[in-house]
Amino acid sequence: MDIVIVSGLSGAGKSRVAAVLEDMDFYCVDNMPVSMMTKFAELCLATQGRYERVALVSDVRAFENISELFKTLEDMKEMGCGLSILFIEAELETIVKRYKETRRRHPLSVAGHGLEDSVRREMEILASVREQADEIIDTTGLTLGMLQRILFKRYMGGQEHKALNINIKSFGFKHGLPIEADLLFDVRFMPNPFYEMELRDKTGFDEEVRSYVFSFEQSEGFYRRLCEMMEFLIPHYIEEGKRYLVVCIGCTGGRHRSVAIAQALSEHLIALGYPVDCIHRDIGK
Repeated sequence: MDIVIVSGLSGAGKSRVAAVLEDMDFYCVDNMPVSMMTKFAELCLATQGRYERVALVSDVRAFENISELFKTLEDMKEMGCGLSILFIEAELETIVKRYKETRRRHPLSVAGHGLEDSVRREMEILASVREQADEIIDTTGLTLGMLQRILFKRYMGGQEHKALNINIKSFGFKHGLPIEADLLFDVRFMPNPFYEMELRDKTGFDEEVRSYVFSFEQSEGFYRRLCEMMEFLIPHYIEEGKRYLVVCIGCTGGRHRSVAIAQALSEHLIALGYPVDCIHRDIGK
C-alpha cells in the first residue's frame, strides 16, 4: 500500500491537490490527526488490497509536534507501507491574497497578530517537514490544468489524457434533450435507416445499419470533421483542468444514426488512449 502525506501551507492548495488525487483513484482523507495515522494504516492493510493508494491530507493543526509526525511515518514504514511526503506551498503574497479573497481565518491567527505573521509562523513550524518532503509543489501562478499535469506526471507516469473522463451519449430528440450535455450534435440531417424496412427494427449496433449510415458522403464527412474537432478540443479541455466531458449525439428516435455515430466516435477516442464511456439512452424505446 502506498500512502502520500499531503502537507504544506494553509491556503497553498492542499484541498485542490486532494481532489485531483481522488480523481486518480487515491482514497483521500482530509485533516487526519497524526495520532490516528498508524491505526488508519492498519485498517487499510487489513482490507488486503482494497486501499492500495491513499492520500492523507494533514495541515499544521494536526501536529502537536513535528517529531510526532516523523515517528509515525517510521512506524508506518515498518508496517510495510510505502510512504512519501508531498509538500504544497505558495509565495507569501499569494497566500495572503487568497485569504483576503475568501475571507477565511488562518488556523494560526491570534489576536494582535496580522495574517502575514500567521503565514510566516506556519512556514517556520513546517520547515522541517518541507526539508523531508519527497516532492514540493509551488502553486503560485498554477492553473488547475497545470497542477493536474504535475500530479499526473508524478503519480500516473505522465498520463495526462486520463485526467478527463469522457462520456458519449446517443439520444432521440423526440424523447427530450439531455440536460448534462457539454457538446451536442444533431445528426438528423443524415438519411434515416428507419425508412428502410429491413433496417427499421435494427439499431446502430448492427453492422447493416452502421454501413448504411456511413455509406453517405454527408455522414462520412461529418464524422471525419467530428473526430478532428474532438482531437483538437480534448487536449485544451485537459489543459484547462476540465475533469468531465459529456458529448451528446442526437437523431429523431435515438436508435439508429445517433447510436452508430456515438459508437464509432467512442471507439476512435478509446483507440487514442482516452477513457470513454458510451451510453445509448433511448436505444430501447
